[in-house]
Amino acid sequence: MNFISNIWNQPRTTAAGLLIAAVSVAGVLAQQGVSLGKVGTGTVVSLISALATALLGLLAKDPETASVQVGVAASQRDCRSASQQAKLGAWAMIALLLPLPWMQGCSERGIAQDIVNWTPSLQSAVVTVDSTAALLAPADAPIFAAATVGFDAATNLLVAQAKDYLANPSAGVLLQLQTAVVTMQQQVDAATLQAARIVDAASQQHALAAIQSVATIVSAILSLVQSISSQAAVTRMASSSTIKLAAVEPYLNRSLSAKIVAAHYAEPVDLARVQLAQAELAQVNAGF
Repeated sequence: MNFISNIWNQPRTTAAGLLIAAVSVAGVLAQQGVSLGKVGTGTVVSLISALATALLGLLAKDPETASVQVGVAASQRDCRSASQQAKLGAWAMIALLLPLPWMQGCSERGIAQDIVNWTPSLQSAVVTVDSTAALLAPADAPIFAAATVGFDAATNLLVAQAKDYLANPSAGVLLQLQTAVVTMQQQVDAATLQAARIVDAASQQHALAAIQSVATIVSAILSLVQSISSQAAVTRMASSSTIKLAAVEPYLNRSLSAKIVAAHYAEPVDLARVQLAQAELAQVNAGF
């Protein structure tokens, strides 16, 4: 009965929750190619998403002043919590208005440029991986080296394909780029699972952090490639991913990933965190 009374007593929160759910479901349906019919030049799904987002904007307002609390410490703690929730909710609202995570432009060329813009960071992260073995315990260094031995070659190929696609955005070059990013993603995921087997706690921490930086950038590139690929191509890419996101999820450091994305796009970490969640959801729904 508390559930029903909460719905009745908090209609604004309930409405916001339902609208967020509508936008989320519409986004998933759109990614899967489900339109539910046409409305003018758009689709029913896009109309539902747009209306839900607009209504969310109308519902948004600054949080009301909290009632008198018992004790000053409790009041300060509750205010900080409310402020953090309001802040995260605001960034979630902004993120809902974005067509896809991290897309700087709507054109394929803009996305291709965005992919290329990530490549210097990718190369730098791989250089860090190459030097990380020296920080590990003697028994762990060979394990880490074996796990990451293919990073340099895979990075060079991915960088080359990204630049080729920017210069010549053809279907054939896009196919090569799709193959290159999935290949690197699989190498990074395999390395993550191997590094997780390192027993020494300090060595494992160094190893996973180094690989995580590479994984974050590769995941960003994969999301961008996914956004310019057909549904059939994304399905093919996902089928080539034998190591799924669920397998490496326990070892992901999302705080580190959010900082990397925020620094790259010069945006708040809270917004980057929401974008990462969107990208991860899209990849899981696609079968990665």
